Amino acid sequence: MRAVFTGIPDAPAAPDVAVVDVMRAFTVAAAALRRGAERIVFAETRRQALALKARNAGWLAFQDGAPEPGFDLANSPARLRSLDVRGRTIVQKTTAGTAVADAGLMLCASFLVAGATAEVLRRAGAPAVTFVVTGGAGRAEEDLACAEYIAARVRAPATHPGPYLERARRSAAAAELAEAVRRGWTGVHPQDVELCLEADSVPFAMAAARVDGRLELRAVDQPPLGLNSRDDQGR
Repeated sequence: MRAVFTGIPDAPAAPDVAVVDVMRAFTVAAAALRRGAERIVFAETRRQALALKARNAGWLAFQDGAPEPGFDLANSPARLRSLDVRGRTIVQKTTAGTAVADAGLMLCASFLVAGATAEVLRRAGAPAVTFVVTGGAGRAEEDLACAEYIAARVRAPATHPGPYLERARRSAAAAELAEAVRRGWTGVHPQDVELCLEADSVPFAMAAARVDGRLELRAVDQPPLGLNSRDDQGR
């Protein structure tokens, strides 16, 4: 497998296979699906996210950044544990992945699902995979470390996560999160960084596909058939 690492601005519009890495948002998404959430629906703006929640009884809305009225969570994996998400649809405000939304297969990843994501890629047998490093214009160390770990696991399943986790732990994003905790900012939790670094703790990968014009994220445990078909169901 040939791995291509790129930022969002330089990502190809429709690669055959793409993996989008975001440390906090996709840690929360993986944890929510593991706790029984039915699906994650992506919204590009906060207004869109709140409108979707308002139109659909029982839906929850998650966001990045500081907490805002109307949202149920600010992408904190530790604070997620206080929410009952079983059977719920979650609207997550994120632009991650929109650049490669027309990929034949689009996987969303964090360290939690890294091993399962590598297994899906290995079974799919894709000759090339585009890894979209979302943070820092493609240079965010925590997202790049996760992407490189997944690529390494595809080639060598016994690859140890330790060196990659250490890079993420020392990243600017981790330091900023720790500083936000120290300052007592709401929406973050002292355990968030360590929960983001629980490598391979979730047994499924996460695949995104367009459904009724929106990107939806669900748990998958094997590669979908027909990677090159881009129908309305996405797979």
